[in-house]
Amino acid sequence: MSCSLPNRDTELIQITNAALAEATRKAGAWLVCRPGCTQCCIGAFSINPLDAARLRKGLDDLAAADPKRASQVQQRAREYLLRVQNDFPGDPSTGVLDESREAEALFAEFANDEPCPALDPETGSCDLYSARPMTCRVFGPPVRNEGGALGTCELCFHGASDEQIAQCEMQVDHDLEQEILREIANPQGNTIVAFALLR
Repeated sequence: MSCSLPNRDTELIQITNAALAEATRKAGAWLVCRPGCTQCCIGAFSINPLDAARLRKGLDDLAAADPKRASQVQQRAREYLLRVQNDFPGDPSTGVLDESREAEALFAEFANDEPCPALDPETGSCDLYSARPMTCRVFGPPVRNEGGALGTCELCFHGASDEQIAQCEMQVDHDLEQEILREIANPQGNTIVAFALLR
């Protein structure tokens, strides 16, 4: 089944890629993110319905170009869910995460050692890189969380002062992402990558 994306997702991706390129330029050697580094590919994280739709479209595209690789991604997703299903803090029949405080606390400890199903274990690269969620696109450079604090990958910015880190901040357009999310018909709620790849 073919999956489509809202038209403005392309705009969001272009803006995010440009912001990442600028943050990368400013960070220079402090930003150590490189192909083969999988620090950000281990552990579960929540993705929104737009991220999930983008991943499904990316998997459709991969299936058309390289059916064997797409099948391997789906097999890793199935195996992932078998390992974590008993601890999933949400509805395992739909893959939608519970948004209660109790469930959020459980999610903080959920699947922390699990590699993302899109990660090719042999190459250490993402099989769905061009379709990756926003969390993946902004991980590494300094990005402000909802509380206003700057966060970075723990492998990056060694030796940089707080001021130097702040000067490399990546500007993320959360407003555009929220606008696009409102355009999605029948959004089901947040999920995780493995569920998105098997819907």
